Amino acid sequence: MFGNRTKHDGDATGPSATLIIDRPEPGDGTAMWRIARDSRVLDLNSSYAYLLWARDFAGTSVVARSGDDVVGFVSGYLRPDAPGTLFVWQVAVDASHRGKGVALTMLRELVDRAHARGARLLETTITSDNEPSIRLFTSLAREAGVALERGPLFTGELFPDAHEAEDLYRLGPWPS
Repeated sequence: MFGNRTKHDGDATGPSATLIIDRPEPGDGTAMWRIARDSRVLDLNSSYAYLLWARDFAGTSVVARSGDDVVGFVSGYLRPDAPGTLFVWQVAVDASHRGKGVALTMLRELVDRAHARGARLLETTITSDNEPSIRLFTSLAREAGVALERGPLFTGELFPDAHEAEDLYRLGPWPS
């Protein structure tokens, strides 16, 4: 896989030269909520949901720490009906750390951890206009040398609000 990459040496000119990719703790839920809110592109869940996520899905999620601050997160879970599939729900990086490879570094670490738990596929959903996420997951598949399939999952009509359609991206399988 990608190897042990829990420590990330970032841009030395940025706010921090070193990031630690770590397992979230319930206390990180507040920062996760803030980062999602401040992204202005993610669907914002309740603050309570992020606290629960950091507790109940910590084994399939990661946070990026710069010093004492959480500056990014990836939330994910193993699908109950397909436990060999890691579903990535949200990827978010604080504005102060964007453009430095933090999202890809967090995804690599999460894939390695999920792979150790038996996951061989990664799924996520992305709206058709979210070019940064499309590039991120395309880069991850290319770097890992795995297939990437894309197709419709949730049409806009399924949502009770004005939410755009979400396409399913499936990466893998990763070798055993």
